[in-house]
Amino acid sequence: MKKASIAIIFLTVLIDLVGFGLILPLIPIYAKNFHATGFVIGAIISSYSLMQFIFAPIWGRLSDRVGRRPVLLGSTACACLSYVIFAIGSGLSGNIALGVMLLSRLFAGICGANITVAQAYIADITPPEKRSAKMGLIGMAFGLGFVLGPILGAVSSDHFGLTAPGWTAALLCALNFISAFMWLPESWQQSAHSVTQRPHVEQWLHILRTPRLNLLIAIFFLATFCFTCFESTIGLLVMKNFGIDTEKSLETVSLLIAYCGVIGAGVQGGAAGRLVKRMGEPKMIALSLFLAAVGICLLPYLTPASMAAFNKILPVTDSHNHRTIWGRLLALLGISAIVPKWGTLLVGLGIFSIGSSLTRPPVFGMISMLTPAHEQGATMGVAQGVGSLARIVGPIFAASLFVIHAPLPYLICGTLCLLTAFVTMQYLTQVQTAPSPSVG
Repeated sequence: MKKASIAIIFLTVLIDLVGFGLILPLIPIYAKNFHATGFVIGAIISSYSLMQFIFAPIWGRLSDRVGRRPVLLGSTACACLSYVIFAIGSGLSGNIALGVMLLSRLFAGICGANITVAQAYIADITPPEKRSAKMGLIGMAFGLGFVLGPILGAVSSDHFGLTAPGWTAALLCALNFISAFMWLPESWQQSAHSVTQRPHVEQWLHILRTPRLNLLIAIFFLATFCFTCFESTIGLLVMKNFGIDTEKSLETVSLLIAYCGVIGAGVQGGAAGRLVKRMGEPKMIALSLFLAAVGICLLPYLTPASMAAFNKILPVTDSHNHRTIWGRLLALLGISAIVPKWGTLLVGLGIFSIGSSLTRPPVFGMISMLTPAHEQGATMGVAQGVGSLARIVGPIFAASLFVIHAPLPYLICGTLCLLTAFVTMQYLTQVQTAPSPSVG
């Protein structure tokens, strides 16, 4: 039953992130068809995160009181309704269309308890020593969702019109609701837990004042902040460094983000669990932050010129125009055509993707181990709320600094990651986690 439950939880998070990524490729179309200003586009994107920042802790706390299953089912049903509203708005015109779509994203953020409660569910049914590995499945769903969402949005809108992505997401949510209703059992047992219910603000203060737990939540904020800084400016960086126009940039950046998502999903779904078992959570967190720091600091300087310099060291062809071993390997992988221009950027993106994707599983594994069983939902909710805050302020911070000096947001994020890696080694490596009771 646990394997079936984890599969349903994985599907729930995946569909949530697919829906979140659906609107990304549609933003230029909104700007063209509905005459949306930059502020309105930003509001549509960030409104979901803003509402989740406020409401994720509330739903997590509610799941500690009434159980995980009803909150998951309720949030999935509401997500389905939000995408129906989104689809209807996409078929309207002008300011009315934009207003309805903004309303749908606000509603989706308010009801977006899926990820918070999914993590609490994993903690309920998984022994403490295996939680980081299982949390990696949540991260894997994140990575795949960011890959599939933009692709699904772009393909469905091209073939069936602007309303298609909303209806597609609503259908996926409906199918997920049916599968969860039929096969997802309750993981939370009221007799096993004594629930402490605090007012909203007091709950935040209680968790953020808890030693080590507050550091872990701060690390999650930083990791999310750096990723949103990268995600919101990588298109501008590619246009600047590779000399491509806006239309070409949209396609290119979608592929680059998909590339990052595939790497992240693979790492979190496979390597994360083995690395945690070998290194332990604190050292893995520190390593992931170090890799993320290296990757994001390199990105502004990985240009066609840097690839040309690298090609002098490992040329694809020799002086007689015969492929080298390096060139044959690239040809075998099917990427030799893009390496002469994009090779070093792909390496940098790969390093950053590995680092950023390795942070989440051990962080949430440790959070769950340091949290009493009766507060899992509330604590996960606060952590997700903090992540939502990072997704709100990150793009504003990065875009503002990018205009001043393009490498600046990348270098600042890299420095923050590196400093946090040292703090992690100093304050987390000696922590002894007290296993919280698990159900089942």
